[in-house]
Amino acid sequence: MAQESCADLIAAEDVLLFVNAAVTATGQREFRSAAGEQRLSLAFLHAYVRVNYRRVYAAVLALDINDHNAALVIRHLLASAGEADAEEKRAEGRLIAARLAVMAPQRVYRLLRALRAAKVNNRRTRAIFRDWLAARPDPAFDAVKYRGGLKSATRHAHLPPVEAELGDFLFRPGRRARYAHPLLDAHRRAHYEQAAVFELPFTVAEGFAARHGIPRAVFLERIAPRTTRLERLRTQSRAGAVPADLATMPLTRLALYVLSLGLDERARRRGELTGALRAAALRAAGPHAGTWGRISAVLDDSYSSSGSGQKRRRPLAVALACHFVLEALASGGAYRGRWTSGGGDPLLARPFGATPLGMRVLDALDDRPERLVIVSDGWDNAPPGLAGEVLRVWRGRLDPERRTRVVHLNPVYDADGFDVRRLAPSVPTAGIRDAEDLPALVEIAQFAEGRTGLAELYSYLDRRTADFTGSSR
Repeated sequence: MAQESCADLIAAEDVLLFVNAAVTATGQREFRSAAGEQRLSLAFLHAYVRVNYRRVYAAVLALDINDHNAALVIRHLLASAGEADAEEKRAEGRLIAARLAVMAPQRVYRLLRALRAAKVNNRRTRAIFRDWLAARPDPAFDAVKYRGGLKSATRHAHLPPVEAELGDFLFRPGRRARYAHPLLDAHRRAHYEQAAVFELPFTVAEGFAARHGIPRAVFLERIAPRTTRLERLRTQSRAGAVPADLATMPLTRLALYVLSLGLDERARRRGELTGALRAAALRAAGPHAGTWGRISAVLDDSYSSSGSGQKRRRPLAVALACHFVLEALASGGAYRGRWTSGGGDPLLARPFGATPLGMRVLDALDDRPERLVIVSDGWDNAPPGLAGEVLRVWRGRLDPERRTRVVHLNPVYDADGFDVRRLAPSVPTAGIRDAEDLPALVEIAQFAEGRTGLAELYSYLDRRTADFTGSSR
């Protein structure tokens, strides 16, 4: 019985380790690890979990993992179809279809190209992507914006285009003098007519605008009605303009935008920016708003929160966004956030100094909160290891009844440890990429405490899978 319990504990730890990696790691450079190390570490984890826990490996598609790892999971499941029985294949097919439906189209087309390069072209793969392509709302739009990807997908899945002129556009572009579909014809005319450029999707129109020598300011002004929310944010941020949709921007992306501004501009626009952050945090908190009791948070704004060239200020943006989510989750405004730098103004946060996590944890525990949430990369270095020792003594001697629930959320994947870095064995740790996922991640972190078994973890994954695929309806 003890051996079985020990095996369950190891399996649960393996599963949670992989979930943490799939949430945080993107194969890009971090502050303390290179991109190559990240990719090598992720490759091992994916192979290990797929071989040993295939059911769980598929089920993580229903969790809040990032698209990079979702694409890897789908690719490996489809490439290893021979390892699954008929029932597993049906369950995996439902999960893959549901995940593809919420992924960005460009990522799906990139995944298809990777499958083609790997010579993965079994019947299940063709059926899944045939259904995905059939569900696309506007094939002509995809043909213009994702032309190479759609051509590759059509060939790989052995599918003819839905319409004859779409086939001509993709594979015989000089065959027709004009197209009946206005978008296809706009693409044809854009080769020689400037006005047609502004009828195209933004990313396609950019290339034609450069070819025609259209001034950038003129192009951005006239193409604005055809840009997506993220395209507007990217171009307006570069131009120094205020994004028009600040009030509806996702929380973590909004935090990244705020941190991209100078300190003087943040102070000048304090009311506007704080109001937008609080509104986004309230949306992220959802039905949990105001239900978490007294909350204290330790938020890492040390120098390492500057991230890397590929993830610029990402760890700090996650901490800033979590600050506002926790404020929304606290009951009756009973929330206090403590930054490692000692600063008291979250809007003016900047990456600076060492990481005195232990001192801030002591301060936060003095508040006697019902929940203590630590958002940090886990590198406690002023002095080293103090946070872990404080939490060990607190949990073992001062609060063995667990009156205060402690959780550590880490936005940075540690490639050497194949996991996010932890502060103490007694403190559950979960990886986090977007603050919007905070309530769900705190829920899954409970399985890292050892107070629930593998059966409960599997039950949780089954519930999430049923909700995600719609099989619970």
